[in-house]
Amino acid sequence: MSRKAPARQMRRRVREEIYRWVFASLAFASLAALIGITAVLFKEGIPFFREVSLKEFFLGTGWYPTHEEAPEFGALPLILASVWVTAGAVLVSVPLGVGTALFLSELCPPRLRSFLKPTVEILAGIPSVIFGFFAIAFIAPVFQKLFNLPTGLCALTASLTLGIMATPTVCSIAEDAVSFVPGNLREAALALGANKWQTLVRVVIPAAGSGIITGIILGTSRAIGETMVVLMAAGGAAVIPRSFTVPVRPITSTIAAEMGETVVGSTHFHALFALGLILFLITFLFNILAEVVSRRFRMQLGGDL
Repeated sequence: MSRKAPARQMRRRVREEIYRWVFASLAFASLAALIGITAVLFKEGIPFFREVSLKEFFLGTGWYPTHEEAPEFGALPLILASVWVTAGAVLVSVPLGVGTALFLSELCPPRLRSFLKPTVEILAGIPSVIFGFFAIAFIAPVFQKLFNLPTGLCALTASLTLGIMATPTVCSIAEDAVSFVPGNLREAALALGANKWQTLVRVVIPAAGSGIITGIILGTSRAIGETMVVLMAAGGAAVIPRSFTVPVRPITSTIAAEMGETVVGSTHFHALFALGLILFLITFLFNILAEVVSRRFRMQLGGDL
C-alpha cells in the first residue's frame, strides 16, 4: 500500500493540472475572442476616418452612403435615433423590472411567486425576432390608430418593445440584489417600529441600490445593442428624430440592413464598421460601469455581513 500511495497522488496531481489547463484555456478563449472582435472593428473602422472627418461623421445630418455623385456619411441621425429608442426603453424597463423584482422578493405570496418568476424567465428566453413580430402585428397598429399616425412603425413602438425585452434583465439582477440584503437589517427596521412598506423603501432599496443600478445598466446595454426589434419596428428612416412618433433608424438596424449590400473595402463598408466601433465602445463602457457598481455592491454586502 505504501508504494501505491505515491502513484495515486501523482495521478491525482496530473489530473488536477490537466483540469487547470483546460479551464484556463477556456477562460483565455473568451479573452481572445474579445481581443479579436476589438482588433477587427478597429482595423476595418479606422480607415473610414482617413476619407471622412470626425466632424462630418458625428455632426453630419445626412446618411446617404450609396449616392452616386456625393455620398454622405453623417451619423448624427443614427446616433440620436439610438439615444431616443434606448431612452424610451429605459423608461419602460426600469419601472417594470425594478417593481417586479421588489414585488417578487418582498411582497409576493409564495404560490403566486412560483408562477410569476418562471414567467419572467420565459420572457427573457423569447427570441428578439418574435418580439419584432409582436411589435409589427399588435403594438404598431394600436399606436397608429391611437395617435393617428401614417405608420405605427416608429421610435415609440421600438422603445416599448425594447423596454419589454430588457425588463427580465433588470428584474433578475435587481431581485438578486434585493434578496441578498441581510435579514437583520429588515428585522432591525421592524423592531424600531417601521412597517413593511417603510422597511422596503428606507432600508431594503438603499441597501440593494448598487445591485439595482447594475441591473438597470445591463438592461440599458441590451437595449442599445438590440438589432432585430429596431430593424423591424423602428420604421427605418435615417432622419433626426423630433418626437417618439416618427420613424427612426438606430445604428444597429443600419448595420444589419446595409452590410449585405456593401462592396467589401469600400468607404460604405468601412463606415458601417465605424458605426459598429461606436456601438462597441458604448456597450463596453456600460459593462465596465456595471462591473464597477456590482463590485461596490458586493463590498457593501460583505461589510454588512
